[in-house]
Amino acid sequence: MKQRILVVDDDQSIAHILQSYLEQAGYHVLTAHDGNAALQAMRYDQVDLVILDLMLPGRDGWSLIRVARSDAILGALPIILVTARIDEGDKILGLELGADDYITKPFNGREVVARVGALLRRRSLDLHGSVTPRTLSAGELCLDLDQHSLTIQGQSVELTRTEFKLLEALLEHPGYTLTRDDLLERAMGYAYEGMGRVLDTHIRNLRRKIEPDPNNPRYICTVYGVGYRFTKQ
Repeated sequence: MKQRILVVDDDQSIAHILQSYLEQAGYHVLTAHDGNAALQAMRYDQVDLVILDLMLPGRDGWSLIRVARSDAILGALPIILVTARIDEGDKILGLELGADDYITKPFNGREVVARVGALLRRRSLDLHGSVTPRTLSAGELCLDLDQHSLTIQGQSVELTRTEFKLLEALLEHPGYTLTRDDLLERAMGYAYEGMGRVLDTHIRNLRRKIEPDPNNPRYICTVYGVGYRFTKQ
């Protein structure tokens, strides 16, 4: 069965271009041109991934991300932002709210397809764990790789898929510095020049969730000019 991609953009010509590229790559594509129609499709059309413009009539993209990430069923739905807005803060806010990735218009259609494929491969791996339970732990943190869950002192902590993959990579190499490209490849399936801000935003979000004091991290340490290192307590 073909995987289902929802393309949400009020510019129908852009939606058509994305639909064409994705259908050529073998996906089944649905489109929506306003926020309310997009939310209906997300809830009832069993989509596997959403490509989402930020500026939409009805509900904007930020609102849709908030709704998705607070919903028990939609919480793990992969979301890629596609936006023409120049303000870097808009992209960062989208990531902070829980989007997995973003692409700026004008975009390369092949790159969009590559990023969609990478996110869907990650999702498939997340959903099909091994028979033997697999966990990674450090101090009060316990990451269950099969249930795709994190607990701290026995309390459940919600992570986005990207945050989960970043923490998994760091926990697998405690005390070892992972470069930005290493982490991007592990967490997102690809690394492109200029994606450092994307990684830094995801790390900042992760610190807010796992660190007692995010401004003075005890687990995820920055190695300036290189990347990040997980320090076991």
